[in-house]
Amino acid sequence: MNSPDLNAPDPEPAPTCSAKGCRDAAVWVLAWNNPTLHTPQRRKTWLACEEHREHLSQFLGVRGFLKDVVRLDEWVQPEGSERA
Repeated sequence: MNSPDLNAPDPEPAPTCSAKGCRDAAVWVLAWNNPTLHTPQRRKTWLACEEHREHLSQFLGVRGFLKDVVRLDEWVQPEGSERA
């Protein structure tokens, strides 16, 4: 019988939704940019569960910040993005 390696690092936690108070699994990446603060190619990201994707997209969209919405399993981190 093998003993667990107590010195092994903890696995990375599963990504969770960025909506306030939500701890559901993230399914979507919302790539955004505030043009008054960021260069045009810069992408910051929020993660969203199915329930909060539309709400978070609207929040960013109304401000003109939303650039792209991509499924988390299809997300490719562009150069300069904050999250993988």
